[in-house]
Amino acid sequence: MASQGSQTQGDPEIRRGRDNISIGALTFLLAGLAMVGPFSIDTYLPSFPSIAGEYGVEPLLVQQTLSVYLFSFAAMMLFHGVLSDTFGRRPIVLWALVIYTLASLGAAFAPSFSWLLVFRAVQGASAGAGMVIGRAIVRDRLATAQAQRMLANMTMLFGVAPAIAPILGGFLESWFGWKAVFLFLSAFGLLNWIFCLRLLPETLPPPSRQPLNLKTILHNYATVLSRSRFRRLSLAVGLGFSGFGLYVASAPHFVLDILQLPETAFGWLFVPLIAGMVSGAWTLSRFVGRISSLKMIRIGYTLMTTAALLNVSYNWLWEPSLPWVVLPLTLYTFGQAWVTPNVTLQILDIFPRMRGMAASLQSFIQTLIFGLVAGLIAPMLFGGGLQLAMGGLIAVLLSMFCYWLAGPGEESEAVKDPAP
Repeated sequence: MASQGSQTQGDPEIRRGRDNISIGALTFLLAGLAMVGPFSIDTYLPSFPSIAGEYGVEPLLVQQTLSVYLFSFAAMMLFHGVLSDTFGRRPIVLWALVIYTLASLGAAFAPSFSWLLVFRAVQGASAGAGMVIGRAIVRDRLATAQAQRMLANMTMLFGVAPAIAPILGGFLESWFGWKAVFLFLSAFGLLNWIFCLRLLPETLPPPSRQPLNLKTILHNYATVLSRSRFRRLSLAVGLGFSGFGLYVASAPHFVLDILQLPETAFGWLFVPLIAGMVSGAWTLSRFVGRISSLKMIRIGYTLMTTAALLNVSYNWLWEPSLPWVVLPLTLYTFGQAWVTPNVTLQILDIFPRMRGMAASLQSFIQTLIFGLVAGLIAPMLFGGGLQLAMGGLIAVLLSMFCYWLAGPGEESEAVKDPAP
């Protein structure tokens, strides 16, 4: 049986997409959808003190607006891909953007802190659709080497969002107050909706769609989760991400308290993080087809481990100061940009006829880990730079252990996906 990827490549309408959209334009479009998530997380981080003052709550409680968003984001990851496998990729993305735009407006005018939590939960439930379904669109349309290159190019573009989001959020906070941040997010969601309405192709033809049968869906979820290789690779991606996601979740404390910088200075943390990610993705795209995926992953993990050890050593010996405290983080995200796309493709190819579901579950695991880090682990490590550095080292070591447990995989694995 031919895989879904090979089927769609033979169909000119699916291959070219809506209005003959080019690969380059589709890359920009999917990167824009992927940016919705990091914008929703990073843009409002400089506003934590103002939100606490507005509603008269403790700063630690404001931290839970991030956790609520992430847990809701993770929960809906279980459904975005499944719905797109049933109804097609395009309509699910468009409806999710409508809900996200309205939720962002609601957050801007929330009458109480409880309502802010509600609107953050709705934001999280809708923000991840573009990221999850975008991965499935890439694999629907392109063969392995092309998909690697496109995911790497998307990472470069997507990486702009976490770099500029907290800087933009800091200036919006300083000039107009925290409500302006959520108004900006609403405008960003609307802009994505307009572009997707006009340009987003449908890459899953009706004959390839799965029936929406609850019993079948639950059976397929159970089958996917029962595959140990899937679980271990997904944990490897999530734990590797949490190595620097710990700093994202701790950004207000790290920038404002540890480094003693103003709310407009979040770029000192996020620009180095994203510079490493973007440059790593750029170099990865240049080596696709020249070295094996396995070797790319090994190189990436070597760089991530080296960075984590340098980070611990620096914070052990000296007080955190710029720029030295952020340089190891740049190397970490550079290495992660080599690991994540290659491991993600391995995950998606375990179940080639249900890539939407596989993408959903993998994203759910990754986001759930980040949610636990943001709501539970990060506050426990607020004591100083060394604690955060140790957390990052433990994360990458656990990630490598999970990848090692997953093993190299088998060629026959791709045909063992559950029946539709």
